[in-house]
Order: sequence, then structure tokens, then C-alpha cells
Amino acid sequence: MAAEDLPSEFDVVILGTGLTESVVAAACSRVGQRVLHLDTRSYYAAKWASFTFNTLLTWIKQHQEQSQGDEVQDWSGLLAEGEEPIYVSNTDSASVSNLQVFCFTSEDQEDDDEEKSIEEESCVESEPKEKQQQTEEEEAVHTEKESDLPRPQDVASQSEPNRKITFAQLVKEGRRFNIDLVSKLMYARGSLVDLLIKSNVSRYAEFKNITRILTYRHGNVEQVPCSRADVFASRQLSVVEKRKLMRFLTSCMEETEEHKASSAQTYLEFLRDQQLSDNLQHFLLHSIAMVTEDTPTEVGLTSTRHFLRCLGRYGNTPFLFPVYGLGEIPQCFCRMCAVFGGVYCLRHPVSCLLLDKTTNRCKAVIDSRGQRITGSHFVLEDSYLSPDFKMMATPTRCISRAVLITDCSILPSDSEQQQVSVVTVPPMEVGYPAVRMVELCPSTMTCMPGTYLVHLTCQSLGSAYEDLSPVVKRMFRTPESHDQAERPSVLWCLYFNMEDGSGVEVQGQHVPSNVYLCSGPDGALGHEHAIRQAESIFHKIVPEEDFCPPAPNPEDIIYDGDNATTDQEGEGGDEEQKIHEE
Repeated sequence: MAAEDLPSEFDVVILGTGLTESVVAAACSRVGQRVLHLDTRSYYAAKWASFTFNTLLTWIKQHQEQSQGDEVQDWSGLLAEGEEPIYVSNTDSASVSNLQVFCFTSEDQEDDDEEKSIEEESCVESEPKEKQQQTEEEEAVHTEKESDLPRPQDVASQSEPNRKITFAQLVKEGRRFNIDLVSKLMYARGSLVDLLIKSNVSRYAEFKNITRILTYRHGNVEQVPCSRADVFASRQLSVVEKRKLMRFLTSCMEETEEHKASSAQTYLEFLRDQQLSDNLQHFLLHSIAMVTEDTPTEVGLTSTRHFLRCLGRYGNTPFLFPVYGLGEIPQCFCRMCAVFGGVYCLRHPVSCLLLDKTTNRCKAVIDSRGQRITGSHFVLEDSYLSPDFKMMATPTRCISRAVLITDCSILPSDSEQQQVSVVTVPPMEVGYPAVRMVELCPSTMTCMPGTYLVHLTCQSLGSAYEDLSPVVKRMFRTPESHDQAERPSVLWCLYFNMEDGSGVEVQGQHVPSNVYLCSGPDGALGHEHAIRQAESIFHKIVPEEDFCPPAPNPEDIIYDGDNATTDQEGEGGDEEQKIHEE
């Protein structure tokens, strides 16, 4: 069905396919609301997206080019008496800034023998399955010639002359990468995992355990003992330290009078009062509670308890990660929405909202083709509206991000199992932020065999390069590193800043009463902010309904009349026909 044939009346119209918007879409569709889900982009998940390497290069090029302002079209002939247009933006270039790309590997293909050995190594792993709902633009990018792709800035030639993996090889194997714009993990007992289980959306995705928690201390990467088995197997801790750590973790689970009396202290001061060694203080503060030295005791204890409650549910650490990247999760909720009748259309810009000045409610949207689509409720990604309609933190908070492709793990393992690691890096110098690092191996289907994908995230003090390059130079091997120790070599890296979604007041300032704003990703490790926001918006739309009730299993669905089918494809009837891409 073409975009001109879109129905003109819905209960809920949603602009943007980020995580919050996608959860709201699935929840509303599940309880019988007629949902239209639009996005001006050519891909799902918006700021939460995962890209292949080639598609990421295209995304970088688009953001580096000078963005043109939206052309304002005159739709006054479609306005009824008492209506006023609220024009929306169809670009999100302002939410991403300070992009810097560096390539530390040769851009030319190596000799034929070396190329052949790389190809043979790559063939050991099976080709990853086709990603759900892959867009036509991504297919086109995969067929582009190497010469058509944007080149990274070659800041310096790598000191090691024989580099096995070249930039040309990264481009050639680009579809094996799934690179997230946002770096987060899923707490085993967090709100996102609970929602995936409750709604049965979890069946649309696969997940892997984060296998180990690491920290950077005294110039070395060390494994953090967090489970009982890890504590007793650790060689970093003495017998006395092991007993003290287990006693402390046990006491943490219940709130005591001692905890209440220490509320005026910082968490670090509280740990010192427990007569814990420097080793234990470091592990508890930075890698288990994952807080800073000036965090209040109450917050530190709450974070520690949450960490401990998530241990053991699915593995030896509290965290899960979706295979093929975090961009799969919004797509899973979009699929559920489509199964229950939601209509999807990508690459579909919207020109304006129509405001009834009498009631201060939005009545409809007008798309770029001039079609008027009415609705009762409107859910928007916050970048669609100008800052005049939003309450922003002052100054605007940002997240610094870096994405590295490396040639080996930050802490090679003796076992044959590929490790998925989260690394905490305390501030290296006074004034620098703490950095969270997630290292993904090829078994997560996010990078090609022979490489690792590393995500670094911190709260911004300056540009992403200024905030994160000192960590990269110290922990990895680059031409700018001060020494050439046995560390992973960076093949390619990207730095950029993103707006921190926790700095946007979702209720808005001058937003119509039936328009709900969804802020983008925040800087936290988990997804609590997005899920809490989605549930709040859902209850404003349909306050009497349950949020994301369980979807029936395909074998339990009974179809009437012509729609009857026993096919496994009947899981959503003709949901694929409801996904329209212009």
C-alpha cells in the first residue's frame, strides 16, 4: 500500500520509532487502540538505532554535511476555522554534534595471500541472519562501491606496518557489524526485562549474558568478583578481604539502623567506616554500585542492592545484551504493534500538527503530501518540536560517546569462550568524568570475526574527543599512545556527543494537552528512564487499561472466516501488510 492510501483516522498517532515511542505504540495497539506510527528516517529505532558499518558511514556523512532547514509548506487550505498549525522538524542533526572519525589501519587491501587468509577466517563463523525489517536504503548501502563511501580522517599512520585487517576489509565485511548509537545494558531484574517477559515481546529477540565485570586500576584491567563463586575464586583478594566482602554484601540487602544513621555521609565514607580495604572500596564504589565518590550513602546502597538482586537470574553477572545490538529492542515492540493492527510508514515526513485554539488540543497532523490524518492522541519524539515547546535543563546536558573497532580483547581470557565485558574506568585525572566501557565480541553479532566492538560513554564536560580520548590513549594502542605495550590496537574509531534525554521535561511547556513528548536516550546504564516514561504516557492515553498485557501465543489465536490460518505466519495475521515503507 502506498503512503497516499494511509487511513485518515486513528486513535493514536506516533512520530518517531525510538524505544519510548515504540513501547507506547505496542502498548496502545495491544489494548485495541488504532495506531499510526510514522518516522521521517529510513530506519527503525531513531536515536536508539544499530547500524552496519557501511550504514554508519552514511549516517556520519549525513550529520557532517551542512543541514538545510525544513521547507515550510503552506497548508492553510486544509485548516478549519479555529485551527492553528504547529510546524514540526524532520531533522535531528542538532541532537548529535562534534563527530570525529579516525582510522588507524591501512585503507588499502593487503596482498592476495593475506586477503585470502582473512576471508578463510571470516568464513568460520556463519553469516548472521537478515535483520528484521531491513530498509531498502540499507540494502542499497551494502551494494555501494568502496570508493563511494566516506573516508575517515587519517590522523596518523599506524606504527605497525603489517596490519591484517584493513579499512577495505571493514567495509567489505560491513554487514557483520551492528553498531549501536546508544550504549546500554539490560539489568536482569530491570524494568525493560520485566516488560519484555510480561508482554511476550522477548520471543522476538535473542539475548546473551554479560560474562564478566572489569575495572581499570593502577594501569591494569582487573576482573571484579561480584558473585559468591567469583569472590571465592578470586586471586586478587585475601581470605580476610573475601570474608569482609561477603559479610558486607549480605548486610547490604536489608536496610538497617546503621544505614539510616549514615545517610549524611558519602558512600565512600560509609565504606571506609566499614573498615573495608582499598581494593574492596574500589570494587564496591565503581564496579558494583557504579557511583562516584561524592554519591550519598542512601543512593550507593540502593544501587548496590539493585546490582545484587539482579545477580544469578540469568548468569554470573546482573546484565543481558540483545544479539544484533540494542536497536533490535525498539523493532521488537514495533513488531508487536504491527501484529495487533498498528500501521507503519518510514521515510514519511510530517509538516505540522493542527491545534484547536479553543480547546488547546491537537486535532490532526498534515504530512508532507498534504494528507490530513486525525487522531485523539499524539506521541512525538522530542526532536520533532522546537525548543520553545520543551522545558530543557540549563545548561543542556549531553553524553559523550566513542565507538572503537579493536583487534583483540581488553583482557584476553584463558578460556575459549568469547567474553562480553562491562568495564568501569574511574576518573583518570581531576576534572575528568568516570567512563563506562562495554566490550562486545563477535558472538553478539555486532562485529566481524577477529575484531571487538568497544563502546565508551560518559557525561560530557567538553567534546566527546576531549572527554574520552585520554581513556582511549591510555587503555588502547593508537599512534598517539605514549607506549606500545601489549594492548588492543584501535583499527577505527568514532567520537560524538548526544543530547542527554534525562534533561528534557517530557510534559513540555506549551505543548497541547493531548500531545506527549518522548525524550531521547539518557546517560544511565539501564533503560529505566525510557520505560518509566512510556508507561506514564500510556496511562495518560488509556488510564483504565493494563500496560502491555501478555500477547497470546500464536497457537492460541483463533482466526474467523477468510483470515483463518494454521500457519506459523498467522502470528499476527497480515501484519506485514500493515508495515508501509514509502
